[in-house]
Amino acid sequence: MRRPATVAWLGLALAALCSAGCRQRQPLPSPDLVAKVGPRELKAAAFEAYLERNLGESGGGLASEVLTRLFDQFVREEMLAMLARERNLIDATVPAAAAVEPLLAASPSPEPAAAEIAAYFAAHSPEFARPARVHLRQILVDDRLVAERARRELIAGLPFEGVLRKVSVPDSAPAGGDQGILARDELPPAFADLIFRLEVGKVSDVLAADYGFHLFQVVERWPAESPTLAQVEPEIRQRLRQESADRRLEALFADAQSRYTVVVYDRNLPFNYRGSFPISRPHEER
Repeated sequence: MRRPATVAWLGLALAALCSAGCRQRQPLPSPDLVAKVGPRELKAAAFEAYLERNLGESGGGLASEVLTRLFDQFVREEMLAMLARERNLIDATVPAAAAVEPLLAASPSPEPAAAEIAAYFAAHSPEFARPARVHLRQILVDDRLVAERARRELIAGLPFEGVLRKVSVPDSAPAGGDQGILARDELPPAFADLIFRLEVGKVSDVLAADYGFHLFQVVERWPAESPTLAQVEPEIRQRLRQESADRRLEALFADAQSRYTVVVYDRNLPFNYRGSFPISRPHEER
C-alpha cells in the first residue's frame, strides 16, 4: 500500500531535524584548545611556551602572518614528536622540541662522497670567493676643527686610542673605534673608494657626513681571493649534511601527515590563522 505524500515529507523533515540535533550534540572544544594532532590535544599554553622558548616573548606584538607561520611550526614539531614516540625513540616526558635529533639519528645518511663535494664546489664556487677586506677603525666627532686637530695629532704619532678617547662623540669610542673587518660593499658608498685606497696605518682626510666628521684608519687589509676546494671542503661537507637532514626531515613530516589527522581551532587563537592545516569551527556548526 502506497504511503501518503504528506507522511513521506514528514519522515524527511524528522530525519533532517534528527540530523541537525545530532550535530548540535557535538561538544564544543574547550576555550584553550587550539589544535588536535590525532588524539593529542594542543592547548594555548603549549603554544605560548613555544613562543617563549623560541622568541623569548609571548608574541603579542607580532602580525597574524608571522604568528601563523610560528603556529604551523609548533604543530609540525608536535607531529614529529608523536612520530618519535610511536617509534619508541623518545618517551612521553621528552619535550617535543627534542624529537628531531633522535628521528634523524634513527635513519642516518651516508657522509658526503668526495665526488659530491667536488661537484658542489664546481656549481657554487662564486659563493666561496672572498672580496678584498680591510680592518677599519674610526674617530667620529661633531666639529670639523676638532676633527682636523685630531688628524694632526695622529699624523704626529699620538696613539689612536688616546686621541679617540679625548675627542670622540659619546657612544663612538667603545672598542677603540674598531669597525671590524669589512668588504667594500659593507661600507657607505661615499667612503668606500677612499678607504680602500688608504695605506695600512695611514689616516684619512676629514670626511663630512650628516651625523658628524670622520677620520678613518686601515689597520690591516686582505686582497680578494678564490679559495681552493681543500680550503672550503669542511664548509661544503657541512652544507651537504644539512641539506640531507632537511630532506629526511621533510620525509618524516610527510610520514607524520599520513598518520595523524590535524585540525586547528582557529576561533580559539588570538590571531587570524591562515596556515596550512585544516580548521574546525564547531561553534558555527551548531
